[in-house]
Amino acid sequence: MGVLSALPLLKSVDSYAMDMEAKKTGFKALTCNIRVALDEDEANGVGWSTRKEGCLRIISAQNPDIIGFQEVLKPQFLDLKEGLKDFQGLNFDGPEMDMHKEGYHGIAKNPIFFSKKRFELIAAGGYWLSETPLVAGSKSWGTARARNMSWVRLYDRITQKECRFLTLHLDHVSNEAKLAQVKLVLEESAQYQPDFPQIFVGDFNANANSKIIRSVLSSGWKDSYVEINGNQDPGPTVHSFKGKDDPKKDIRKKIDFIFLKGRVRASASTIIKDVYKGVYPSDHYFVGADLELF
Repeated sequence: MGVLSALPLLKSVDSYAMDMEAKKTGFKALTCNIRVALDEDEANGVGWSTRKEGCLRIISAQNPDIIGFQEVLKPQFLDLKEGLKDFQGLNFDGPEMDMHKEGYHGIAKNPIFFSKKRFELIAAGGYWLSETPLVAGSKSWGTARARNMSWVRLYDRITQKECRFLTLHLDHVSNEAKLAQVKLVLEESAQYQPDFPQIFVGDFNANANSKIIRSVLSSGWKDSYVEINGNQDPGPTVHSFKGKDDPKKDIRKKIDFIFLKGRVRASASTIIKDVYKGVYPSDHYFVGADLELF
């Protein structure tokens, strides 16, 4: 576990150029469930106001090129934009795209941030994970909350290749809903040629042995973590702000994933367990992967 206390949020242009030289053709992807900003968390000392600086510093220390977020409310999105100035933040539609204009109401978003120096935006979109995916805030299959997914199609300035990046957060209660929600995304992403590079990240609220994750793998996607580290139990990625002291650590599993399809491969994949000034950035560990288009 790393401890961060005095890392800069932003990198200079010269620093970025040196990083690119070191990376060559590879790039770093993260999936980050940052936990919605809740009053109850503020009362317990782990609210967003306490966590946001550490969250940004821990993300920055990973030197990412693209990030898929989950559980993001509008004030958090604005904080991420302010702290990640070298990134373009996309696909936060709300609250104007929700049934309710004010408050939380159980709907959080999954924005994508990508390096403006590394990538050029070609297209972007998103939809709701329901039987009516174009109806904002729609729910189906007994899902506890309205869920949505976001995607971008990018041109990589280094390799001069294109890729597609998707992020989502599946339902946390109903297995039927999880299966139907992920099926919707798998069918939509299957429109692309089998060799087109796609990176599919998020909080799946399901472990590697579940029907949900097996359905992803059977659709031609590869788990970047398993490709690098094998099938041994990696431990949990959710820890309720307690890290290694979580009393449920022995029964919880890895539920945050970075999947790959087409001409993209991983050279490294890690679960990020850093803390900042004694506070975790979220109730989830973030997950990272070093990737390469080929």
